[in-house]
Amino acid sequence: MAATPQNPPLGGLARALVQAGQLKEAEAEQLLAQAHSSKTSLIEQIIASQKAGALDIARFVADTFGYPLLDLAAFDETHIPSDAIDRKLIATHKVIPLNKRGNRLSVAIADPTNLRALDEIRFQTGLAVDPIVVEQSKLAPLVAKYSESASDALKSFTSEDINLDFLDEEAAGKADEVAGQEIDDAPVVKFIQKMLLDAINDGASDIHFEPYEKFYRIRFRVDGILREVATPPLAIKEKIASRIKVISRLNIAEKRVPQDGRMRLVLSKNRAIDFRVSTLPTLQGEKIVMRILDPSSATLGIEALGYEPEQKAVLMEAISRPYGMILVTGPTGSGKTVSLYTCLNILNKDGINISTAEDPAEINLPGVNQVNVDDRAGLTFPVALKAFLRQDPDIIMVGEIRDLETAEISIKAAQTGHLVLSTLHTNDAPQTLTRLMNMGVPMFNIASSVLLITAQRLARRLCNCKKPITVPEQALLDAGYTEADLDGSWTLFGPGGCDRCKGTGYKGRVGIYQVMPISEAMQRLILSGASALDLEAQAKAEGIKNLRESGLLKVKQGMTSLDEVLSTTNA
Repeated sequence: MAATPQNPPLGGLARALVQAGQLKEAEAEQLLAQAHSSKTSLIEQIIASQKAGALDIARFVADTFGYPLLDLAAFDETHIPSDAIDRKLIATHKVIPLNKRGNRLSVAIADPTNLRALDEIRFQTGLAVDPIVVEQSKLAPLVAKYSESASDALKSFTSEDINLDFLDEEAAGKADEVAGQEIDDAPVVKFIQKMLLDAINDGASDIHFEPYEKFYRIRFRVDGILREVATPPLAIKEKIASRIKVISRLNIAEKRVPQDGRMRLVLSKNRAIDFRVSTLPTLQGEKIVMRILDPSSATLGIEALGYEPEQKAVLMEAISRPYGMILVTGPTGSGKTVSLYTCLNILNKDGINISTAEDPAEINLPGVNQVNVDDRAGLTFPVALKAFLRQDPDIIMVGEIRDLETAEISIKAAQTGHLVLSTLHTNDAPQTLTRLMNMGVPMFNIASSVLLITAQRLARRLCNCKKPITVPEQALLDAGYTEADLDGSWTLFGPGGCDRCKGTGYKGRVGIYQVMPISEAMQRLILSGASALDLEAQAKAEGIKNLRESGLLKVKQGMTSLDEVLSTTNA
């Protein structure tokens, strides 16, 4: 089942050096492997191994590939347009912008065969990129200087520069007003903008701004895992909080109670990212969490979510029904909203009236009537649902069924000719039915209205750098595989580590699903008051995979690792 990882294929500069007789093929392969494992470039490995000098390589590259050669020592550093390329790209691809003229950007690079670097710069800047070959030894110090993080750039802030510590609330309120008026002139604005853009580029789902007694940190949640990305000076925590509250239209003078807001970042004419902002008063200041809401996630299509073909077929059949209830269940952050909106996007046609009640609406979907519930104003889920039933709906989506009243109105709608989609917080599909029973919903109402229940989890997807691993057979059996599964026809993969995944071995996430249609046999069990264990046994008898079995199938397909499935599902 295990296999040895193959060496990276020769191409670009390595192939040219071999063809020119500068390196033997075995040497080139060894240097490439070393560069891959140490996360450096081929040129750095050649210089480190003393196979050639930086100037010799630069001359060879310029002559072979026909690019101009520049001595960086003779270039005036003050002319570098440092803001032309994102600092993250400068650090990642080891490039320096040299000159920007019209829609063209000249870029200093040691290896112009690095097409990925040039493509990413072209995409990020929207400019045509002209590579200029330079010596690696002279490029490295400039890259180190200009890729200085935004966190380091803010080190110039000191507690003397900022005076927001007042003893009375009135003074604090005035200080916040001043901060709101003057903050546009502060580097804090650029710092926050950089954090937001970095989070989007990294594929983060949440940004955490966290003040503590002796330090301040910012963390991104990427693929479900929090990681620290910046530690700005503690003295600017008030300015960061004030700026975020201003752009989120929150009360900057109120620091004693939590607040919820929203903001939008327009990236281009065709793309805008919404942020849901939540503030929380803590002992050391206001903690702020920003949830990144990308509307494009709802238009990826059901194929991109990770449903198996038979699961997709069952789900598509259920959402095509004219009435009934479809429930999606799982913990917070398991992708329930994206699944619901993907279904709504499929159903969203000119002849269909769709209304949703959410707390709050996370994704804007044109053609869908979305309502934000507001308990303080009296606009609760039941109130919104009652209003929907007077608005001639075809499809109703309820953000979450939290209480008996919401459940009863939703079921009534499902029984009177409407398709109802909603979510619940339970561990798996069978437990969803017993949860409704425990809420007080009559069993005959559940049996007659619920069409299908989907339980889901999100597991981290293995990056392209994944590598074959060997696991003891008993460990695979303990995980849930059968003897028949261990036939040697598939390879078990584990995380590797590369620049693309920042060494984690994972990039993106894939859904693990339990799709359980309510059959006649299950309806009879529900009417008899069966437990979740009885319903689970019936689902198994009908061939419905539970979450662990679906996850193990994803492992066989090489999408995720065994450890990831074990950590996200119960046996």
